[in-house]
Amino acid sequence: MCICYQEHSQELERLSQKFGENVLDATKKFEKLITDKKDIEGLPATSLGLAAQTAVSKGHADATVENGPWIITLDAPSFMSVMQHARNRGLREEIYRAYVTRASSGDLNNTAIIDEILKLRLEKAKLLGYNNYAEVSMSTKMATVKKAEELLEKLRKASWDAAVQDMEDLKNFLQKSRLRESKYDINEEELRPFFSLPKVMDGLFNLAKTIFGIDIELADGLAPVWNSDVKFYCVKDSLGSPIAYFYFDPYSRPSEKRGGAWMDEVVSRSRVLSPNGTAPRLPIAHMVCNQTPPVGKKPSLMTFREVETVFHEFGHALQHMLTKQDEGLVAGIRGIEWDAVELPSQFMENWCYHRETLMGIAKHYETGETLPEEVYSKLLAARTFRAGSFSLRQIKFASLDLELHTNYIPGALESIYDVDQRVSKRTQVIPPLTEDRFLCGFSHIFAGGYAAGYYSYKWAEVLSADAFSAFEDVGLDNSKAVKETGNKFRETILAHGGGKAPLEVFVEFRGREPSPEALLRHNGLLSVTTPA
Repeated sequence: MCICYQEHSQELERLSQKFGENVLDATKKFEKLITDKKDIEGLPATSLGLAAQTAVSKGHADATVENGPWIITLDAPSFMSVMQHARNRGLREEIYRAYVTRASSGDLNNTAIIDEILKLRLEKAKLLGYNNYAEVSMSTKMATVKKAEELLEKLRKASWDAAVQDMEDLKNFLQKSRLRESKYDINEEELRPFFSLPKVMDGLFNLAKTIFGIDIELADGLAPVWNSDVKFYCVKDSLGSPIAYFYFDPYSRPSEKRGGAWMDEVVSRSRVLSPNGTAPRLPIAHMVCNQTPPVGKKPSLMTFREVETVFHEFGHALQHMLTKQDEGLVAGIRGIEWDAVELPSQFMENWCYHRETLMGIAKHYETGETLPEEVYSKLLAARTFRAGSFSLRQIKFASLDLELHTNYIPGALESIYDVDQRVSKRTQVIPPLTEDRFLCGFSHIFAGGYAAGYYSYKWAEVLSADAFSAFEDVGLDNSKAVKETGNKFRETILAHGGGKAPLEVFVEFRGREPSPEALLRHNGLLSVTTPA
């Protein structure tokens, strides 16, 4: 007897929750205790401080930055620091293998859960009259399966040769562990003192005031928080009236908080659910990150990537908070097609490379010194570093996601790992390890909302790059034109919510349909021809 649609949905929800719990538990389970300082050579002081702080929390009361012991985990700040900076190749290999095999063995093995999820999704699609789950997913998105595949292939071709060259560069610098620094003379750890969290947030809020005409003020005490590190803010319009609120939870807490970064709603804007039935209920958002917490008396000192992440999540929050939709079901981020919802977030990342914006936040936390001009120039040039490889990485994830939700048949001869290897041949210059079990930790599609939708990141990158190019067209240093364009962005992209088809909204803002040209140009994957 075929189980009903509701039972499918309930079982899928249970399996997705279990998948996520296994990933979190597997991440928390791994600890690498290091007692010999030679084994962690190359790690910056910030990372050593975090490792020592972790050791103290795990019972090593005498752990210090200088003498250890130190504990390395698979939590993002710890894992990424080891992969980027550790000179001990054996340590890097051990941590990498642990990371790509998370939740793939023992009681935390997600393999069977993945197959069951894919099986139930396929059955659910059949119940709804679709051929596969990808068609179900695309029914509420801008793209179709064909259009998504066409975009991914176009970007793959544009990225492949650049990724091959990236690999040649790595081979040529085999004896040097810091290729990016060698090419651009940038040490991200040395940049941390210029990106303290308070200064970054001030700069972000000033940018929002400039382009969107809003003021953001700290409102601690106005609402309860779940951790002492969480801040509560009020967003006001140009007249000083509150229009939204949001929580910000910035720091990594491996024992109680999953990795990554995200934004979500607490409540949406709604007239029906307003307290007095007239003025709309104001929206409230929460932004969550997992950056390095303060160590000792130092504030949280951020990598440039963490700065980009904060701008990204704030873009999501802006769409939720600046909506003008009074119907709660389509207000803010609600009801927006999944492949368009990343537009505002990725749009905001572009401002991290805008000179005035970056120089406004890049102040040394002790001396107040502004980031040197030559360092900014190198940071700007480094924006396209390994762009081909990074593009292929996202294309691999998106292509694998689509393949699993269109052509894969659970229980057939080909396993999920066979599919991974097959897709990787077209999307990775170097194939993954045979024991790679990345899929067991692919929470986006098995414990999040990106099933048959991971392509949305690249789709939205096209939209966001093209949207930002509208500001480039009027001149980023033309403050009057930037404000006018920002207001138009606010009144279209940010205001309409899910009440209007995103393609119509984009055309209303840009005056035409989106083009991938701006994205390829920003990534250095498209040669720019100067008009005669």
